[in-house]
Amino acid sequence: MKIIFTSKGKDWDSKIDPRFGRTEFILTYDTEKDLLENYDNSSVAEEAHGAGPRTAKIIYDLTPDVLITGNGPGNNAISVLNELKMEIYTGAENLSIKEALEAYKKGTLNKFNN
Repeated sequence: MKIIFTSKGKDWDSKIDPRFGRTEFILTYDTEKDLLENYDNSSVAEEAHGAGPRTAKIIYDLTPDVLITGNGPGNNAISVLNELKMEIYTGAENLSIKEALEAYKKGTLNKFNN
């Protein structure tokens, strides 16, 4: 299973970025390989419009099973993400990546219904 996090940093201790489209980093965790990888997403910071769909396209290309974020994607981004049939969880904005993973495993995050 591949889990994606919106993140303010590159490792397990980094905080979840509450922003979806303008997240600084996209972290992927492959549960089978126990491998955490990071992707710099800072180039969207200068986008006047379209940051959400651009971030959604990057995530789409990574083909995750689960997305964990803070506030959730906007309408334009969700139209891209819906094609993946992945589960999206929100409400992790005050957690580290490791804490967000544990909250997901315990079922305490909010499932995003679009």
